[in-house]
Amino acid sequence: MPTEPLPDWVPTRRRAIGDRVRAARVAARLTQEEVAGRCGLDRKTVNRLEQGHTSPLLDHLLLIADAIGVDLADLVRG
Repeated sequence: MPTEPLPDWVPTRRRAIGDRVRAARVAARLTQEEVAGRCGLDRKTVNRLEQGHTSPLLDHLLLIADAIGVDLADLVRG
């Protein structure tokens, strides 16, 4: 973690990624619980990611993209 405060665009972009994860999940007609179960993650982890409250691990994003059936690039492309 950087010692300096993060630039404002970082949390903004993190929220945008969360919004895309949520939109892809809803489009796939999956609940947070279903995505979490497919990934071996906790539902709260999926929720925090969608809300932009936490910085997602790349591994988690890869698992979630696979569980939803979308390319990782679709979730992170700005």
